[in-house]
Amino acid sequence: MTAALQRIHAMLLRYFYVLRGSPARVIEIIYWPTIQMVLWGFISQFFAHQNTTPLTIALGTLLGAVLLWDFLFRSQLGVSLSFLEEIWARNLGHLFVSPLRPYEWWISMMLYSVIRALTGMLPAAFLAIPFYGFSIFGLGWPVLFLFFNLMFMGWWLGLLITAMLIKAGPGAESLAWALTFLLAPICAVYYPVAMLPVWLQGVANALPASHVFEGLRTLVHEGRADTYHILASFGLNCLYMIFSISILQLSFNSARKAGTLLQSGE
Repeated sequence: MTAALQRIHAMLLRYFYVLRGSPARVIEIIYWPTIQMVLWGFISQFFAHQNTTPLTIALGTLLGAVLLWDFLFRSQLGVSLSFLEEIWARNLGHLFVSPLRPYEWWISMMLYSVIRALTGMLPAAFLAIPFYGFSIFGLGWPVLFLFFNLMFMGWWLGLLITAMLIKAGPGAESLAWALTFLLAPICAVYYPVAMLPVWLQGVANALPASHVFEGLRTLVHEGRADTYHILASFGLNCLYMIFSISILQLSFNSARKAGTLLQSGE
């Protein structure tokens, strides 16, 4: 019995030392409960102030936000996972002895992310019609601009995460799932930007997604397209895309010179 306890204690120490030696693992343990608490705290505050909002409008706002947010997440994940799959398969060396150019690879990952995002979103969107009587397609042509801006944001987020993966290696792969959710409370997905603390509202307005979801609420509540939020989202996306491509190219060139691309793998 004593020997068994010693072995249990030894294994417990091993896992503790692994955790202690990896700040990323500690942050990840704290990360998800904190994000959930912050996100649902703001949602609760929002609904506490919505006594006069008809239930059907509130439901439409929530369902629309869920579908649009999932589209953003899957657009980003489609880019990030495409790169991660090459790392896991140790295929980067094979890719770059071919005539494939980096920008051709980035474009292919972005196009693939569209397929992934639509495959995940469309069934859910169609099921919402018989289940809840809500059709995202019934909001009219402006919803296409909202989807496009979220897809655009998913692209540059995915490219930015790819740059981090090139720099940090597979150890940073949790970023592929965590980074977008880190932005969720600030993007005001389920509540207006005005519900955020004043010091956070400026940060929210600097993110394209917050303008998309503000535009969605205008579309559901008032039945009109908010041109300001659509254009603001597109303009911010263009700026961040330029930034992400620059960071990605720098990371790629640095890794290629150092030879670390060939060392990436499970």
